[in-house]
Amino acid sequence: MNLHESGEMYLKVIYLLSARKPHVRSMDICNYMGFSKPSVSRGLSRLKADHYAVVDENNFIHLTESGLEVAEKLVERSKVITALLISLGVDPETAEADACKIEHDISDETFAAIKRTVEK
Repeated sequence: MNLHESGEMYLKVIYLLSARKPHVRSMDICNYMGFSKPSVSRGLSRLKADHYAVVDENNFIHLTESGLEVAEKLVERSKVITALLISLGVDPETAEADACKIEHDISDETFAAIKRTVEK
């Protein structure tokens, strides 16, 4: 299953919201991302169809094992790339915004090299 960048962003947002609150609902995602309810509903429908997320009987959204794996990977990439950019002198806000763009397209090989560099 190939996720598009938008699907990855939904997974990451669900993951981040889950770390802050006990239950995540679609309105939480709408508020966080600034998207309309219909847009979030479409995004969640795709995630559910591809088995990255489930919605329980209380309309709480949960990541599946595969959804959690993707989200954790994206969060790690974002943190490491942000740290690298900051160490290069980039303003932290800009570094975070740029890392968010890069995290979706960077190869595993290149990310591993960046991670090794940041960890030194």
